[in-house]
Amino acid sequence: MSPISPKGEAGRTKGSGGIILTWLPRLAWGVAIFMVALVVYIFYERPPVVFSAYFPENQVPVQAPVQTAQPLAAKVDMPDFEAAAPVNAVLRTINLHTLIPDRPRSTADSYTVEKGDSLFGIAKFYDLKPATVLWANYDTLNDNPNELSIGEKLRIPPTDGIFYKWKEGDTLEKVAETYKAKVKDILTWPGNKLDLLYPQIKAGTYIMIPGGWRVTNAWLIPTMWRANSGASRGINPGCVTTGTAVGGGYFVWPADNHYLSGNDYSEIHLGIDIAAGEGAPVYAADTGVVVYAALISGGYGNMIMIDHGNGFTTVYAHLSSFLVSCGQNVMRGQQIARAGSTGNSTGPHLHFEVRQNGAFINPWYVLP
Repeated sequence: MSPISPKGEAGRTKGSGGIILTWLPRLAWGVAIFMVALVVYIFYERPPVVFSAYFPENQVPVQAPVQTAQPLAAKVDMPDFEAAAPVNAVLRTINLHTLIPDRPRSTADSYTVEKGDSLFGIAKFYDLKPATVLWANYDTLNDNPNELSIGEKLRIPPTDGIFYKWKEGDTLEKVAETYKAKVKDILTWPGNKLDLLYPQIKAGTYIMIPGGWRVTNAWLIPTMWRANSGASRGINPGCVTTGTAVGGGYFVWPADNHYLSGNDYSEIHLGIDIAAGEGAPVYAADTGVVVYAALISGGYGNMIMIDHGNGFTTVYAHLSSFLVSCGQNVMRGQQIARAGSTGNSTGPHLHFEVRQNGAFINPWYVLP
């Protein structure tokens, strides 16, 4: 056998297997050294909780990061699970219109007259003019606010104007002209529900004429004049007026109360309704002669009329009883009757009128 040369032995040592055996330990040591260095760096910069607990003197104060979750190493106690108990509560529906005022009406309402009502009070409640309510109920009131009676049903228009019942042969142009209104306002009123291009209105249908106006029919008691005045005593031909007293033109309140309990003076109510209970005293507003003291039609009930001999005449209506008679002289402030609720009246009060030379004037102009 030939001897093995040293060169050949070395060649086998440095082969592929020899290279792995030579570098593997070196690689392992390198990785170990790197890991140790990494642990030392982390320990120095941010000591773990587990080390800090055993070596507090080695802690380095650092600002804790802002976080809401607990560190993974910390123990967090969780609450015990409990099943939800049934909730006993009242379900409330949210009212989105609590602070929103009532919207304007577009249709008419129906109102039943109660004790103590007046046309003015009803109109004020609905924020309407008294004439609007009066005109809408001509079939029952006949343009006379004193015809109001308890239990009566009134039509209450949705806005001021004429609440009109359409007749056969009517046209928008004709109706608008009659009631001093505009065709456009009638067409566009929501409650009328009219087709703007082809409006069709059936006879008997009520429509609203916003802003409409008409003359109120006269319902007033004519003025009585004393004998030898040149005027007729038409309302009471049997009354003999022999008195001669003349007023001074200065008026006092005809009742103890100096405020109203019903209708005020207006174009449809040419007097004032003064607050007065049943049986309350009624006084002559000025010196004069009684020219009427009896029951009368027109809703006045028991009425007294005094001619003051100077162009002024006063009327006192809805009385419960009389304390003077026709033709008698009376003095300013003298009690002439007791207040009541006769005629068409929903409650005790005194209806008081002042007329000058046959024309009605506002009592507020002459009362102190």
